[in-house]
Amino acid sequence: MKTGSTREKEILRITWIGSIVNFSLLIFKFVAGIVGHSTAMVADAVHSLSDFVTDLIVILFVRISGKPQDESHDYGHGKYETLATAIIGLILLAVGFGLLVNSARSILAVCRGQVLATPGMLALVAAVVSILVKELLYQYTVFKGKGLNSKAVIANAWHHRSDAFSSIGTLIGVGGAILLGEKWSVLDPIAALVVSLFIIKVSISLIKPCLDELLERSLPQKEEERILEIIGSYPEVSSPHHLRTRRIGNSIAIEVHIRMHGAMTLQDAHEITKGIEQSLKQEFGAATHVGIHMEPIK
Repeated sequence: MKTGSTREKEILRITWIGSIVNFSLLIFKFVAGIVGHSTAMVADAVHSLSDFVTDLIVILFVRISGKPQDESHDYGHGKYETLATAIIGLILLAVGFGLLVNSARSILAVCRGQVLATPGMLALVAAVVSILVKELLYQYTVFKGKGLNSKAVIANAWHHRSDAFSSIGTLIGVGGAILLGEKWSVLDPIAALVVSLFIIKVSISLIKPCLDELLERSLPQKEEERILEIIGSYPEVSSPHHLRTRRIGNSIAIEVHIRMHGAMTLQDAHEITKGIEQSLKQEFGAATHVGIHMEPIK
C-alpha cells in the first residue's frame, strides 16, 4: 500500500504528464485550426485548453488533500480532492453545453442556407493525432487513477477521453467536408452535437457522487451491511446500532454504538473495540476513521 506522500507524488507525476501533453496538443490544434480554416478544430483546441486548466486544478488540490489532519481539519483534507473532482465535472459540463449550443447554431445556420467553409488537410491530421494521443493518455491515466484510488485522477482521465470524443466529432466533420464537399460541411456540427451529449453525461456522472459526499450521504447499503457483519463477528458484542457512515475523499468515517456485558473490565472492553477498529481498517483502508460508543447490555 502506498503511503500518503508516495500517493500524492504519483498523482502529481501523472497529472504533470497529462498537462504537458495537453499544452502541446492545444498549441498544435490552434495552429491547425487557424491555418486549416477549421472552426471545429479551433473549438477542439479550446476543449484541450480546458483539459490543461483541469490538470492545474488537480495539481493544486491534490497537494492540499495530501496534508495530514490538523487543528482546523480533524478528519484531514480529503474533501479537497472531492472538490477538485467536482470542479472538473463542472468544467466538463460547461464545455459540453458550450459545444451543444455552438453546434446547434451552426446546424440552424446551414438550414437557413448558409454554407460553412471547407477545412484543410492540416485540420484532419490534427484530429487524428488528437484522438490517438488522448485515448492513450486516457488509458494510462485511468489505469493509474484506479491503482491509486484517486477520484480526481480518474475524473481527469475522463476529461482526456472527452477530448478524444470531441476530436472524433471533428474528424468526422472535417473528413466529411473535405471528401464530400461544402454541402456536407454540416457533418461537423452534427457530430459535435452528439459528442457534446456524451460529454454532458460523463460530467453528470462525475458531479453526482461528489455532491453525495459533500452533502454527507451515507455509504451504500452493502458496505454498511459489511460493517455490521464485521462488528457482529465479535462474540462479546451485541446489538450494534446507530450506525453512521460518510465518505471523506478517498477514506470513510464510521460511527457506531455497541453493547457489551456491564461487568466486563474497561481494559477488556478497550481491547475488543480496538480489535473491531483494526478489522474495519483492514477492510476499508488504514485511513478509515472509526468511532465506537460502548453501552452495557440491557
